[in-house]
Amino acid sequence: MPILARFYGTVIRMYFRQAEHNPPHVHAIFGNEVAVITIRTGDVLEGYLPPKVLEKVQKWVSINRTELLKIWETQEFRPVPPLT
Repeated sequence: MPILARFYGTVIRMYFRQAEHNPPHVHAIFGNEVAVITIRTGDVLEGYLPPKVLEKVQKWVSINRTELLKIWETQEFRPVPPLT
């Protein structure tokens, strides 16, 4: 699973496989916690992140929504700027 970004101890990944299911989403990993976050809404599909971490991930998804959807559609990996 390629890494799209790293920021504040969080790693953001996206699967690049034909079989990956919709809706478009990313996997956010912080320590031992993992959550699946939808790209279009920023909602948590499954898993858990501490509230402050989730807020940062949702902000990052919101800022990069267009680029993330383009990556999901084309499955052409490219790094996405981290949250600063």
